[in-house]
Amino acid sequence: MNHAPIPSVDVRDVPADAFLLDVREPDEWAAGRAEGALHVPIGEVVGRAAEVTERAGDDRVYVVCRVGGRSAQVTQFLVAQGVDAVNVDGGMLSWAAAGRPMTGDTDPAHVL
Repeated sequence: MNHAPIPSVDVRDVPADAFLLDVREPDEWAAGRAEGALHVPIGEVVGRAAEVTERAGDDRVYVVCRVGGRSAQVTQFLVAQGVDAVNVDGGMLSWAAAGRPMTGDTDPAHVL
């Protein structure tokens, strides 16, 4: 069994033009997300893996969820598929706390 650490990155080190994969559920996505992120709920990742790898090309995939647990699982899966993927530590909660740009489908004062 492979016990290699899951690659991760601090939210402040995610480049502004990074390919961000958001694996949260639709209600979480609607409440607040990073502009330009690809939304693939965790339950759909395996079935949509080709879409993710095609969109990523040779770029690193920055995987995010609410706090980092689900995205760590997806990162582990993607790395096993040969994708250059890293987990965003602290997820969207850290993203918002760091003041990174966000958008949502609800009142902007209540994003996330």
